[in-house]
Amino acid sequence: MLEREVSFPPAHTAEHLLNQLMTRKFGCKRSDNAHIERKKSKMTFRLESKPDRHAEKEIETRMNELIQQDLPITFEEVDRQHLPEGVSLERLPANVPDLIRICRIGDYDICPCIGKHVRSTRQIGKFELLGTNWDEHQKTYRIRFKVIP
Repeated sequence: MLEREVSFPPAHTAEHLLNQLMTRKFGCKRSDNAHIERKKSKMTFRLESKPDRHAEKEIETRMNELIQQDLPITFEEVDRQHLPEGVSLERLPANVPDLIRICRIGDYDICPCIGKHVRSTRQIGKFELLGTNWDEHQKTYRIRFKVIP
């Protein structure tokens, strides 16, 4: 996702990990409603059903496992006509340049992004799940979290 400049790279990098984790675990799309901040962040995902408490605990546990793997964060610029497999431009504005900045987190996540990141996942620190909200009517699941560098 092409992002506005983010002032807290550890939380922004955690956003990428959480997006990929949710995509893999629940088969959903990346969050299109994220507020990433130093003190508390929140992301909303569209899911078929509300995850139970066990699944919520697994999210927190898996995020901290990914962080401890110390995955490298790398960048490359690619021509929009030659994007790596799995990279979509559907959420980018129509006026993006021909060269797209791609962010990779090890071999775990890849997506377009202009935001600031840490150099490796261990620099994120600890991921703490603060709470969740489920909207049955909208089928949305909001995750509130913080990172403790």
